[in-house]
Amino acid sequence: MQSEEVRLGRKRPVPSCPNPLFLQWLTEKRDQARARGLKAQYVYQKAINSLQKYPLPLKNGKEAKILQNFGDGICKILDERLEKYYRENGASAPIHFLPCNAEPCSAEPCSSNLPSTQPSSYCSNIPAAEGGRDMNRTEDDGTKKRREYVPQKRSAGYAVLLTLYRHSQMPGSKGFMFKNELQIEAQSLCDKSFTVPDLGRKYTAWSSVSALIQKNLLQKAYSPARYSLTELGLAVAEKLESEERGRDGGQEEEKKSEAEDLGDEPFVIDLTLDEGREHREGENSCFLRDWSCTAVSETPAGSAAPDFDHSEKCHSSETERAAYLLPGTYDIVLCVDFLETTGGSALRKQELVKELQRNGVAFDIRKLNVGDFLWVAREKVAPVPGQLHPPVPKELVLDYIIERKRIDDLCGSIIDGRFREQKFRLKRCGLHKPIYLVEQCGSAAAHLSLPESTLQQAIVNTQVVDNFFVKRVQDVKESAAYLTVMTRYLQKLYQNRTLYFRSRELERDGECGVEKGGRESENPCCLLMSFTEFNYGALKSKCQTVREVFARQLMQISGISGDKAAAILKHYSTVSSLLNAYSQCSTDAEREKLLSSIKYGRLKRNIGPALSRTVYQLYCTVGPLS
Repeated sequence: MQSEEVRLGRKRPVPSCPNPLFLQWLTEKRDQARARGLKAQYVYQKAINSLQKYPLPLKNGKEAKILQNFGDGICKILDERLEKYYRENGASAPIHFLPCNAEPCSAEPCSSNLPSTQPSSYCSNIPAAEGGRDMNRTEDDGTKKRREYVPQKRSAGYAVLLTLYRHSQMPGSKGFMFKNELQIEAQSLCDKSFTVPDLGRKYTAWSSVSALIQKNLLQKAYSPARYSLTELGLAVAEKLESEERGRDGGQEEEKKSEAEDLGDEPFVIDLTLDEGREHREGENSCFLRDWSCTAVSETPAGSAAPDFDHSEKCHSSETERAAYLLPGTYDIVLCVDFLETTGGSALRKQELVKELQRNGVAFDIRKLNVGDFLWVAREKVAPVPGQLHPPVPKELVLDYIIERKRIDDLCGSIIDGRFREQKFRLKRCGLHKPIYLVEQCGSAAAHLSLPESTLQQAIVNTQVVDNFFVKRVQDVKESAAYLTVMTRYLQKLYQNRTLYFRSRELERDGECGVEKGGRESENPCCLLMSFTEFNYGALKSKCQTVREVFARQLMQISGISGDKAAAILKHYSTVSSLLNAYSQCSTDAEREKLLSSIKYGRLKRNIGPALSRTVYQLYCTVGPLS
C-alpha cells in the first residue's frame, strides 16, 4: 500500500475566534444601538462575550442558539446577514475567516501588519468586546504580562476589599463577614448603593462582588454565605489601605503646616470629643455588666471577674456604628407575618390590623419564615441630599417571638404533625423567649376532631415540658390588645439600652436558651442578631446539613420529641456515627440499649429502652419492617 504523502510546511495561524464574521456583524449592531442610545447595546454585548468564548465554528445563526444570550432575534439577524453575504460573495464564500476587503469593525480595525505565513486574502484580527477582562501589557521581550487589578477609589470592589481587610485586623475577628453586615459596613466607602439600583438601572453595587470572586480576590463559602479575602485579595487590600493611610497622613500634615503658618498650636484638644468618649465608655461598661450578668452564677466563688481590655472596644467610628445601636437612635417596631393579614377569613384577619392601627401600634407587614409576630429595633435614618432613596436602616431582632394559634388551627396542626415541628423550629430560631398566643374561639371548640381535654393537655405540655410562655385570649381583639401591651412594654424595656450585633453562626449551639433560664432573666438581652440573618436562618427549604436531616428523621419516630432528638445528636451527630456505634456492640441486646441511658431535657430523664429499641430496629433491620 502506498503511504500517504506527507505535506511539509508551516501551519496557518488559527484566528482567535472561529466565527469572525458573526462577531463583526454583532459588533456593528452593538455600535449602532449605542449611537442611538438604545439598551439593546447591552444585549449585543452579552452575545459578543458568549461568541468569543465559543471555540467551534458555526455554520449559520440557527446553530448559535445553543450559546448563552443568543435568542431568536439575534439568530435571525445573523441568518439574514449570512444570506446577504452569500448573495454578494457566492455560495462557496468562506465564513470562518474575515476577508481583508471587508469593512473594518468599529471595535478594532484589521491590521495590515500580518505575518508572512498568513494568507493574503484573509485577516485574523477579530473585534474585541468591551470590558470583562484585564488589559494585557506587552513587555520588551515580547511576552504579555497581566496588569494587576486595583479597584478605583469609592467603587464597590474598593469598599468591599477595604472593609474585609479592616474587619480582619480587629481583635477577635471571625475572619469573614456575612452579606448583610458587609453591605452595611462597606456602604460608607462606596458612592453607589449596595441594595438600591440607580435610577433607570437594574443592578446595584453588590453585583461587583461576583467580579472579585472571579478575579480570585474574594471567596464565598457556606450557607448563609460567608465572604473573606484570599491571599491575592489580602495583598490588594493592604495596598489600598496603605494608600488610604498615606492620603490621610498627607492631609494631616497639610492641616498641621497650615496651623503652624497661622501661628496656632499644632494640637487642639476637643473637650466635646472627650465627653462623647466618656459617654460611650460608660455605655460600654454598662453593656459589659449586663452581658456578664447571666454568667455570674457560673463563676466560681473567689475568682476574679474577667478583664476587658479597653483597646478591644475602641475601633473606628464606622466600625462602632455598624457594631451597635445607641439609645435614641432606633425604634421598636412590631413585625407581622403577611399570612396573618391575607388568606383564609379576610374579614377576621383585617380585624387584627384595624385593632393595631386603632391602638396606635407601629407595625410592619413582612414575610416571617418562623413565627407570626416579633419585634425589631430599627435604626432611625435620615434621607441623604442628592440621593433618591434613604440609607438602608439596620434592624436587630429582639428576643421575643410569638406563634399565634386558634383552637381549630391547633387541632389541625396536632393531627398533621405541624405542631411538634413548629415548636422545634421556634426553639432553634435563635430567639430566647418564644411565646404561644392561643385563641379560644368561643363555641368553635365544640366542632373539633380532637377532644378538648387533648387540646388542653397539649397547651399545658407546651408550657411545662417545652418551657414556652403561653398566653390565652378569647378572640382577635384580645390578641391585638396583648400585642399592643407587649410593644409598649418592650419600648420601655429597651429605651435606654445599647443594642449590640451578634452572629447566630458563631453560637456554639443554635438551640434556644429557654432551658438555661433565659426567660427568667431580669435584664433584656442586648446581644441581638440582624433580621436578615434571623429570617434566612429560619428558612424551611434552605440547604440542610447531614445533622439537620438526621434530626428530622428522628423526629418522625413516634415518641421522639425535639429535646430527645437533640440529646441523641449530641452523642451521634450523623447516621454514619450511629451505625458505627452499633457495629462496635457485641450483642443485639447491647445494641438495643445503646441509646437508653442518654439524658434529655431539663429534668435529665433517660430516653429509655423502648425508644432505643425502636431506633435500632429502624436503622439496622434488613428488609422491610414488620
